Amino acid sequence: MGLAAADSQFHVLAVDDSLIDRKLIERLLKTSSYQVTTVDSGSKALEFLGWHDEDERNNSSEETSVSPKNHQEVEVNLVITDYCMPGMTGYDLLKKMKESSSLRNIPVVIMSSENVPSRITRCLEEGAEEFFLKPVRLSDVNKLKPHMMRTKCCNKDDDDDIQNQKPENLEKQEINGEEIQTVLQLQQQQQQPSQTNNNTNKRKSMDEGLSPDRTRPRYNGLTVMSN
Repeated sequence: MGLAAADSQFHVLAVDDSLIDRKLIERLLKTSSYQVTTVDSGSKALEFLGWHDEDERNNSSEETSVSPKNHQEVEVNLVITDYCMPGMTGYDLLKKMKESSSLRNIPVVIMSSENVPSRITRCLEEGAEEFFLKPVRLSDVNKLKPHMMRTKCCNKDDDDDIQNQKPENLEKQEINGEEIQTVLQLQQQQQQPSQTNNNTNKRKSMDEGLSPDRTRPRYNGLTVMSN
């Protein structure tokens, strides 16, 4: 139960234009206790992920705009996509995700019914985590978890860093405030004896200036000639 509950926290987006293959991968993923969302094209996958192409959005805002409800309601931990799809291929989807600052860290796995070495190499070089040959098996699905774990741990570490930075900053601000108060107090304490000494010296100088025995009284370093 514990492992199943932990795995259910992972959300996989499956992309395939074939209904049969889509149902198969969905069943395999759910057997492994993953949350699954399926779409039939690369463009719908990008829409679900909240990605916008500026040119397409300007030309047809109604078709490419994404409502807030569809924009990453559930965190996607991995995308598994077919390679050969009409319109946008799995390779094109992979490239767009890796070019996006908000999507590049989501692991992408490519599936294909054709064993073409150059195609496999190109996808792996572009950043795909795995390349599965169809039909996908349960043993293939078992390879997905390490990729999702690594990404989830990285995201958690980033969140922890952000949360940990806030108290530290507040603490530093409090410390700086205390230091400022301490410095001001020390300055005031230093100024009080200095002012007292200055007043004493001024009175002493005035008394000396009035003394008949002084022929050349000095005030602040200036010599006054007596008549």
